[in-house]
Order: sequence, then structure tokens, then C-alpha cells
Amino acid sequence: MSFFLRLICLFLTNSFFYGQDCTEFSFPNNGSDNVEVNTTLTWTEVLGYNGYILSIGTTPQGTEILDRKPIGTNPFYTPPVGFPDNTTIYATLSLVPYDGPPISCDELVFTTVEVTTPPTCSVLITPDNNAGSVTIITDIEWAYVPTATGYYLSIGTTPNGNEIVNNLDINNDLSYDPPDDLPQNSNIYVKIEPYNDIGIATSCIEEIFTTSFAVYVCDPYISETTGELIYRAPIINLPNTVGICSDELPYTISSNDNADGFRWYLTNIGSEETLLSETQSVAISAPGKYRFEAYNNIATDAGDIECISSKLIDVVASEEATITAIEITNTALGKTININATGGGQYEYALDNRDGPYQDSPIFTEILGGNHFAFVRDKNGCGITQRTVDRDITRKDFPSFFSPNGDGINDYWQYTPPIENFEAVIEVIHIFNQYGSLIQQINPNSIGWDGNFNNREMPQSDYWYKASFLNQKPIMGHFSLIR
Repeated sequence: MSFFLRLICLFLTNSFFYGQDCTEFSFPNNGSDNVEVNTTLTWTEVLGYNGYILSIGTTPQGTEILDRKPIGTNPFYTPPVGFPDNTTIYATLSLVPYDGPPISCDELVFTTVEVTTPPTCSVLITPDNNAGSVTIITDIEWAYVPTATGYYLSIGTTPNGNEIVNNLDINNDLSYDPPDDLPQNSNIYVKIEPYNDIGIATSCIEEIFTTSFAVYVCDPYISETTGELIYRAPIINLPNTVGICSDELPYTISSNDNADGFRWYLTNIGSEETLLSETQSVAISAPGKYRFEAYNNIATDAGDIECISSKLIDVVASEEATITAIEITNTALGKTININATGGGQYEYALDNRDGPYQDSPIFTEILGGNHFAFVRDKNGCGITQRTVDRDITRKDFPSFFSPNGDGINDYWQYTPPIENFEAVIEVIHIFNQYGSLIQQINPNSIGWDGNFNNREMPQSDYWYKASFLNQKPIMGHFSLIR
């Protein structure tokens, strides 16, 4: 073989293997229209690689939205500030081998929905609304609002005040670093108004936090004797989200944090807080947003002050999942199983073992044939739901004989599905004699074959069948005609 032919073979071989390795986007579908601007791109996970590189633009192979960004090993990506509306988006994913250059995969093309309404309001993330003892050098951060293309920011020390920042256009950023320190021991009022080409969000409510009593009084410091970092304000270890089961209300939340005092508030954005408890525990009667304060009393030359740590806690109700469907796709490497579950909880997924291991993704790839069980577990301990994964049709599901003698028993040969539901769908069944000649074609929804060919009874013998499927490899087998 010439060097040129070897080179072509090597190129085709490498192209084949690279093509097999490449992943495909699973959402949105290629060519989709009216995709939401805050959609999350997802793709089939590929194992054995060091991660993914993603580029996103508005032209083929474009990178103006995201320029070849390494995004780790998670098979999904959500743009922090969304996609532009009414725009054709091009997304290119590359696999990163442990050695060698990245492998580029097929490009995804979709078009986003046209935005026709102004955005809704945002909320503060840093500091939390109603937070206390906030350092005077804090940054201001807020949550992304779908369809927003920019934000107006006002900051003052009185309700509706703007002497610190006056309706500043932040563009499409989600944070602001004040050039000067904020006033000490002051209420700081923040108003964020998202906007887009249609208009500005209306009725957005001011949020408030309080800065430290004096410069750095409550900030950590290093002990001159031990060299340790000393925290004047308590350290709060409670999680940001507390999940409870719907049948557990009322529910008691407790803190193990060390502090001189505690406060629990029921809080709603834009309205006054309600003090619920001044102990380490609080009994709640409904899900919602609660704020927990822990404080230490610190003596200063100006008097005693509270160094406060504050955390906004989302209490969410969970419940056992309902498995609505299990989607099965047959591939050359095995089955891909996608478990669809609904419910008011946070769920994780496992196959075949109730004890796991569990994973956050409902998609399992390269699963061998056979009977499988799907498990969906609520992360907050509210129960595990189990369901049998629909198995493939096999030769054992076809009758091994029939006897068309008119006695009403086994007079027709036909596939009859058992009680289980199958993901596989039979398209047509062909029947052949022992010499390979086609003698009958039957619809899987018909009564079946009566043993005749051209109005003549076929002799007692063995016959062959081939069942063709819409989503499974064909099955061939044989059966006996008995007279």
C-alpha cells in the first residue's frame, strides 16, 4: 500500500473514532425555534475525557457570547446572563482529552424566542436583604432576571434615596463595586430595576441592609499572642436551603452555632419582617423565607454593639417523587435510560440498587440489556420511588407454535405483548417457510396468521419470522405449525 493510501486510511480511521467519541446536544434540539433566553444547554455525558470546551456565538463557529471556555466535566451549561432574544445561536462543544488537542464536535443551531414584555424584578444576593453588620467595603450583587439586558441601580441611606448611586446603568452585569466605602452604622437602601428593549420592570421594591457600627469593629482580626484569626461575629453553619417533608409540619429548625444571642425572622421581600424566636430554635408552620441572626456583644469606646452574622434561609417542602415515564434509547454501546420524575422535591437517581450510588442526573448511558429497576430518592429524606424499567422484546415473547384447526385455541400465530409495557415498538412481522420464501406479512395489531397461503392450508412444519422495530434491532426466530 502506498504512503498516500496509508495516510487516507489513517485519516478515515481517526475521523471514525473521533466521531464515535463526540457527544451530541440533548437540549435544545438542533434547529429548534422559540427557545427561552434563560435555557440550559445539555448534552450526553462522555466519559474518559478531562472535560469540555464550549463556544457560543451568533454566527457559525462564533465566539462573541462565549469564547472557548473550559467548563469542567458537567454535561450542562447555563449562561449567567442568558441568551439574546430573537437570535440564531450557534454552540460548539469540544472534548478535552487527557493528552492531545481538543476534539471538536458538531455545532448546535437554534433560535431564541422573541421577548415581548419587560423583565420582572431582581433580588439582592450579596448582602442579603435585611442583613446586619455588613462591612462598609461590600460589593453589591443581585440575581439574573430572564429576558433582562441591563439593570438600573440606585443606592441611598433613606427610603428611595439615591445620594450614593443615582439610577446608574450597570448594563448586563450582576454586581457593582462602590468606588467609596459605604457609610458606617447606616441603613443602606438598594433598588434594582431590570430592563430590556421592551421596557423597565415596574414596582420593584427597595431592599435594605445595615453596615457595621464602626470601621472594622466586627471584622475578623489576627490575635497578637496566638496568630490565630479571631471572628468577632458568630460563624453561621446553617445551610442556605432547608428541605422538609410536606407531612412534617410544623417543623423545628435548630442551630448549633455559638453566639451570645439569636433571632429568627419570617421575611418576605418588600415587606416587614416578623420576629419568631430569640433562641437557637424556631418552629415553622409553612415553607418560605426565613432569616437567622446570631450575634455577639462587643464592648467599644462608643458603647456596646452587636456583631451580627445573618443568613437568609429558604425552607422548601419536599415530597416523594412520581416517576411519570422512563425513556429508553438503544445505541451501539448499550441503552441510554432517562428517568422522568415530578414532584415538589429535590431528587437524585439510581439504577438497580435502592441504596445507590445515586446521581443528580436522571440519564444513565451504556446500560447493558436485561431487566432494570429505576429509583428516585428525595434528597431531603422524604422517600424513594421505584419502578421497573421497560425491557426489550425478545424471542421468548413470541409464541413457539400454533394449531389452526378451528377449535378457537391457538388458531392464529401473532405476537401478543405480556403485561409489561415495552419501549420497543414492532413495525411489521414477516413469515417465511423453511426455504426462505416470504409467505405472509402481518401487522402487529392484526389478529395474526391463520396458517394459509394463497387460500391454501400450509403443511405442518417449522416456519421462520422476522419482527422489525421502529426503535430496536430486528428479531428472528422460528415456530411450529401443528395440525
